[in-house]
Amino acid sequence: MKRKEFLKKGLLAGAGVAAVLSACDNKAVVADKEAPNIITNKKYRWKMVTTWPKNFPILGESANLFAKWVNELTGGRIEIKVYGGGELVPALETFETVYIGAAEMGCGCAYYWAGKAPAAQFFGAVPFGMNAAQVSSWLLSGGGLELWQELYAQFNAVPFLGGNTGVQMGGWFNKEINSVKDLTGLKMRLPGLGGRALEKAGGAAVLVAGGDIFTSLERGVIDATEWIGPYHDYLMGFHKIAKYYYTPGWHECGSQLEFIINKKVFDGLPRDLQAAIEAASMRVQAWALPEADAKNGEYLDKMIAEENIQLRSFPQEVLDELRGFSEEAVQDLISDDPFARKVYESYSGFQKKIGKWHALTEKKFYNQIQKVEGEYS
Repeated sequence: MKRKEFLKKGLLAGAGVAAVLSACDNKAVVADKEAPNIITNKKYRWKMVTTWPKNFPILGESANLFAKWVNELTGGRIEIKVYGGGELVPALETFETVYIGAAEMGCGCAYYWAGKAPAAQFFGAVPFGMNAAQVSSWLLSGGGLELWQELYAQFNAVPFLGGNTGVQMGGWFNKEINSVKDLTGLKMRLPGLGGRALEKAGGAAVLVAGGDIFTSLERGVIDATEWIGPYHDYLMGFHKIAKYYYTPGWHECGSQLEFIINKKVFDGLPRDLQAAIEAASMRVQAWALPEADAKNGEYLDKMIAEENIQLRSFPQEVLDELRGFSEEAVQDLISDDPFARKVYESYSGFQKKIGKWHALTEKKFYNQIQKVEGEYS
């Protein structure tokens, strides 16, 4: 409600109405633009459902930190109770739970909702796509976030940045991958567009929630899996049931995580509380990648030294074939979904521009300036 309307309703029963309204009319434009929002002591109690195991490092932690920081920023006016995947609803029903209003917000990754919003995959991970820095630039300075908001508005939801994992590992396998033929018949936990590319290569993509991956791999429901990187993979225990650890993560080069808030709920908040939500989101975005990088370096050394894992790199031939299959998967998507085409044009156009700049700077830094001792072969 605008300040002018509020004053009119509040003063109709009082004396001097004409004088007050006259003064308000003369300064209405200034008042609407300059007056601060009215702050009340109303408190909000929210539920956050997530796709992650309860308190899972970085992913689950980011949800907990978001809740903590929102509570601090709002002086206790918003309290958020976080539920791990499966606690309140199945992990992969997080998106639907939020947009129907059964929970005020959720936490996950957009490619999990491909069945309901195919274009959402571009806001999660794109095979052979942009890295964390490039994705953040596209979202915050290249129009990506506005497209994301436009898409989710169709589902009565609002997306917020929830951290980025950076380039992931390629996954765990019980056999070596020497050619694309080795992917034929392979059942692999691989979500999103990467999964579609695997299927084109002759494999079978299986969507399994994080908390169910170990059991699925152990029981042979899947033959291989990707997850994130050394830190999380070590904690999940994949090195105990799979022999070969492959790099690079061609399927997830800069995986963007998200918070989702029911749009009616968010729009109903006073502006100062909306700003607190936005600030907490950006704080998580700034925290997650440095935390992941620090832990991944530590735990890769730990796995190699203590667990004797077999570190492997995908042959260039395999990566080249997968790149072609990934491009086919993207073309399939955008040919069937006009909004997905709109997002892809923005994403790919930005990738080309920033890619040339980073080839001139970041790539030369890695190849010609940075000296790494004891580099993994």
